[in-house]
Amino acid sequence: MNIQLENIGKRFNREWIFKNVNLKFEDNVCIAITGGNGSGKSTLLQIISGYFTPSAGRITWNAGGQKISSDDIFKHISWATPYVSVYDEFTLKENVEFFLKFKKLRGGVGAEEFAQKVSLENQMNKPLKQFSSGMRQRVKLGLAIMADTPLLLLDEPTSHLDSHNTQWYQKLLSEYKNHRSIFISSNNNADEIFLCEGKVVVEDLKG
Repeated sequence: MNIQLENIGKRFNREWIFKNVNLKFEDNVCIAITGGNGSGKSTLLQIISGYFTPSAGRITWNAGGQKISSDDIFKHISWATPYVSVYDEFTLKENVEFFLKFKKLRGGVGAEEFAQKVSLENQMNKPLKQFSSGMRQRVKLGLAIMADTPLLLLDEPTSHLDSHNTQWYQKLLSEYKNHRSIFISSNNNADEIFLCEGKVVVEDLKG
């Protein structure tokens, strides 16, 4: 997916988080969005996703030579972020089946194979409210990374993951990285942005 930000700015109340941002991303790139806590990296990620409307400027998305409207961009995106939740009352199987009503998983993966991919095959019928934070994070990351979408957004993906599960994340992302654009928000954590060939430092965007 090709994405272009033209004179983008985002303001909360009277404070500009960033402004006059001009960035262009070609198809099939992996970009790190880095910065300290509160720097605005998650805000920039949400603008790229179309979830936030910029206070100034415009963003355009193109996939396969076709312009995508802001109303339709959500159909082309999968993401794992702290502000996107799975359903605590649903079992793992129910969460996956509900997700599949809106987006497919690559390779036609179903609930049982998904559970194997996230190493939770013995937890299929357990509600997610009984999962540890690390298990829940694997579910969120698995759904996002394995989704059949041209744009993947990850916000601090290794939060709640120990070293073993961080290696699992790296293996899964490497397996499903092809034919899509990937943006990863991070505090410059090398384990999170190991695939990224480009970087946007949010502090450098301050006007």
